[in-house]
Amino acid sequence: MNERACVLVVAKAPVPGLAKTRLTPAATREQAAEVAAASLLDTLDAVLAVPRVRRVVAMTGDLDAAAQAPELRRMLRWFDVIPQRGDNFAERLVNAHHDVADLPVVQIGMDTPQVTPWLLGSAVVGTLAGDATLGLAEDGGWWALGLRDPVHAMALSDVPMSQPDTGRRTLDALHDRDLHVTPLPVLSDVDTVVDAARVAKLVPRSRFAAAVAAISTAGQPIP
Repeated sequence: MNERACVLVVAKAPVPGLAKTRLTPAATREQAAEVAAASLLDTLDAVLAVPRVRRVVAMTGDLDAAAQAPELRRMLRWFDVIPQRGDNFAERLVNAHHDVADLPVVQIGMDTPQVTPWLLGSAVVGTLAGDATLGLAEDGGWWALGLRDPVHAMALSDVPMSQPDTGRRTLDALHDRDLHVTPLPVLSDVDTVVDAARVAKLVPRSRFAAAVAAISTAGQPIP
């Protein structure tokens, strides 16, 4: 296959007690891990439907202890799986881009299960046409970063991650490298139960929606 780019998923094994901890106490640790696993599986499904790309997952955590471990292992057979490297999240992102640096890279996480193959394909096209693409998240972060030359991932080195201004500071860091950045649609990622319920309504027939529906608050499904 003539691969035009790499779609890189940066993921954490959905281990109970370590995954989606902000969904508790509304969800049990096991339910939160099931939501994380469903989100990752739905994301991987979308990536598999994007044509002519190398598919890579940069993984951290104990997959053997994860929710939906057998299904995740079956799905990951279709991906090149590499370990995450680095002492903090920004460093792990930079290294993941470096490790697949033979192609332009569109990097996403596992917190936007509503992502579609069309949207990922558009990110690939935009990345190939310019210098970079960036998809901001509603909480101030970002959900996707495309770089025609992955060496520019070094721009992330000095950007604090998981902050309300991470998206803006990432955009500034890319502009500081004189990169033309094409914006992608703003998406809501999944951090809280409210986020999860809102995103589940966007993809009602997904694994993610089913996992969210299993969470109960005071004996009642999440609205």
